[in-house]
Amino acid sequence: MDFVQYRTEARVGYITLNRPEKRNALNSEVVNELKHAFDQAENDEACKIIVLQANGEAFCAGADLQYMQALAQNTYHENLSDSTHLMQLFQQINTLRKVVIAQVHGHAIAGGCGLASVCDLVFAVSEAKFGYTEVKIGFIPAIVSVFLLRKIGEARTKQLLLTGDLITAEQAKEMGLINYVVAAPELNQVVFDFAQKLCRENSTQSMELTKEMLYRVPDMELNQSLHYAAEMNAVARGTADCQRGMAAFLNKEKLSW
Repeated sequence: MDFVQYRTEARVGYITLNRPEKRNALNSEVVNELKHAFDQAENDEACKIIVLQANGEAFCAGADLQYMQALAQNTYHENLSDSTHLMQLFQQINTLRKVVIAQVHGHAIAGGCGLASVCDLVFAVSEAKFGYTEVKIGFIPAIVSVFLLRKIGEARTKQLLLTGDLITAEQAKEMGLINYVVAAPELNQVVFDFAQKLCRENSTQSMELTKEMLYRVPDMELNQSLHYAAEMNAVARGTADCQRGMAAFLNKEKLSW
């Protein structure tokens, strides 16, 4: 792949945006390579936790402007096909069986902010800026709005998307957009240690079932969601990981997954 790298280390699969000269801006090729990389990581038995990171100064500056200019000449159906391509990537990350951590070492803007915010957990350096600036160039933050409404609620989503303003990492954390703010020199190690903690302490099957449940429940009405939760509870009890975990707990054995 030309713009995305993939490697594993100690059960962590690293997907790295590698287009630093363009601030890791997104175009059709980059999106396609990200989709392939996430598919590879999901099916890689050597990978338990996925970390999305980037090379260069920025995490991701959003859509490539030269690419956007070319899209302006497209027909509606051509643009629909292209936007569906990005939607599929965001949905893929959201529904992936494995936990995805965004490691944001620099600015995440527009589509790049969307890319980070659809990950399950987000670590960022204090210097990173976040924002959905689409309205400032006559565009709209369409796809990410669907995920943001679920993640941070209507009021904060309106604030971010209608103003298009950039916010600091601390403000992003206060809004629930990201989870952790880390000093820049410590970011790599903190994320690695956190991923190792998940690998060591948490059941693969349990994390997978929990992600599936959290994805499906918001679309259900209350009674349906409660019945679904009860069914998932029953499914989990029958898994090999649950049997092993309960046996270790009852026998007071230290368990390493």
